[in-house]
Amino acid sequence: MIPWRLEPLDGGPAVVLPLDRVVLAGRGAASDIRIIDDTVSRRHAELRADRDGLSVRDLGSSNGIRLNGERVEHAVARVNDVISFGSVAYRVASGAESTLPQSEEIPPGTRVRSVDLRSGGAAFAGLATDRLARLVDLARRLSGEIELPQVLATVVDQAADLLPADRVALLLSESPGGELRLAHWRNRVGQAPVEVPRSIARRAVNERAPVVTENAVGDSRFQSGSVVSSKVRAALCVPLLADQERVLGVLYLDSLTAAVPFSESDAALFFAFGGLAAVSIAKAHYAETARREAVARANLERFFAPGVAARIVGQDSGVRPGGERRAVTVLFSDIREFTGLSESMPPEPLAQQLSEYFSAMVDLIFEHGGTLDKFIGDAVLAVWGAPLAEPDDTDRAVAAARGMHAEIAALNARWASEGRPTLGIGVGLHHGEAFAGTIGSRRRLEYTVIGDVVNVAARLGAAARAGEIVLSAAVRDRLRESAPDLGPAEPLAVRGRGESVLVYRLGVRE
Repeated sequence: MIPWRLEPLDGGPAVVLPLDRVVLAGRGAASDIRIIDDTVSRRHAELRADRDGLSVRDLGSSNGIRLNGERVEHAVARVNDVISFGSVAYRVASGAESTLPQSEEIPPGTRVRSVDLRSGGAAFAGLATDRLARLVDLARRLSGEIELPQVLATVVDQAADLLPADRVALLLSESPGGELRLAHWRNRVGQAPVEVPRSIARRAVNERAPVVTENAVGDSRFQSGSVVSSKVRAALCVPLLADQERVLGVLYLDSLTAAVPFSESDAALFFAFGGLAAVSIAKAHYAETARREAVARANLERFFAPGVAARIVGQDSGVRPGGERRAVTVLFSDIREFTGLSESMPPEPLAQQLSEYFSAMVDLIFEHGGTLDKFIGDAVLAVWGAPLAEPDDTDRAVAAARGMHAEIAALNARWASEGRPTLGIGVGLHHGEAFAGTIGSRRRLEYTVIGDVVNVAARLGAAARAGEIVLSAAVRDRLRESAPDLGPAEPLAVRGRGESVLVYRLGVRE
C-alpha cells in the first residue's frame, strides 16, 4: 500500500504516516508528530492514513485545522491538499518518492531559450484584450486570499487554467538564492508529482525572465527513448519576482498534448501572472509572519515588558533554550504577615485581592523595563539586565521598588475604604552574576535567572520591614543617581553565606 506523507511548506523533512493507525499531532512531548510552534496546541489533531486518504480530526485546538484554507473539524485530505495546524502548513503527498524537483536532464532534441520582455515590449504588445481582462480577473481572485496555503493553491489552479497546460508546479525558495522546493502542484494526466528540470528553473531565476522549451519529439532526427517516454512537447517557466532583486521562486507548466510550443505572447501573459502571484505570496508570507510574531509577543509579554518583548521578537536569535551568564539586578518582594492574613480570609476574596496586588506590581515592573521571573506564593521575583540589558537597569530596578511602595499605599487606601484588609510589603534588591535562560523539562520550559544573586535578593527582601527597601552595596554602587534617603550601611547576615552582606535601608516607616 502506498504510504502517505506530510511535507512542510516552509521547509524541513517530510513526515511519513503509518497506515491504519491513529497518530497524534501537537506541540506536546507525547505527540507522534510534534510541531513546535506557538499557534499549535499541545494536543492539536488526530490523523489516520488509509487506502483512501488521510483523515484529520480537530481535538479542540485553539487555532484549529484548515484544509486548503477552509477551517474544518473533521475531513479527509488527499494528494496535493494542504493541511494547516495553526499557522504550520503541510502538503499531503503519497508514494515513497521525493517531491523535490529532482530532474536535471532535458530530453535530447529540446530547445531551451529565454524570452526577452525588456527590449521593445513586443511580446506584451501581442497580448489580446481578452487576455488582459483575464489578468485583471486573476488579480482580483488572488487579492482576496490572505492565508498562505490557500494562496499557493489558488496560484496553481489559476495557472493551470490560464494556458493549455497539463501539469503545473510552484517552487519556492526557503531563503534568497536558496534551494527551490516544490510547494504545490497540479497534474491533470496522472498522480505523480511534477518534476521540474533544475537547470530550467535556475535559468528563469538567474535571468529574471521567462524560459520556454520546444521539444523535438515530432522530429525524426530526435526519436530517442527519453524524448518519446517523456512526451513533454512544450514547457514554460517564469520567475516569481517580488521586486527587481528578490525572487521568491518559479512557476512552471508544461504540456504533453500541445501541438505547438508556447508563444512569446503566452510567455508574456504567464510572466505577468507570475508577478501577480509573487505579490500575493509575499503578502501572505508577511501576514503569516505577523500572526506568528503577535502570538510570540503575547506569550513573551507574560514575563517581559511589552517593549522588551517586541525587541526579542524582532531579533533573529530570540529567547532560545539554554542560556548564558549575565550581570543582573534582582528584585524580590513579598507581603508581610501574609500567613496570618490567609488564615483569616476566605480563599475567594483573598485570591481577588492578590490578583489586584499582583496586577499592579507587574505593571510597575514592566513600566520600568523589568522582566517578571515568577510568583512564589505571595512573593514577586523580577530581574533587570536579562534577556536584554540597558545601562540604567539598576536605577530602573530601584525606581520600580519605590513605585511598588507608592502603589501599595494607593491600593491600601482603596481597600480600607471598602472594608478590606490592607497589605504591607518589603522589597530586597541585589546585583551580581546569574545564569539567565530557559530551563525545565521537555514538557515545560520557562525563562528564569539562577544564582547566588537571586538567593541574596530573597534574603534581603525577607529582612525588609513593611514599607522598606533593603538594597545591597552592589546595587548602591551601580546607581547613576544618588539616593539621598539611604540609611547608614550595616552588615546583614545571610543564611548560607560565610560572610555578611553590606546593605542600606531605604524608606523606613516610623
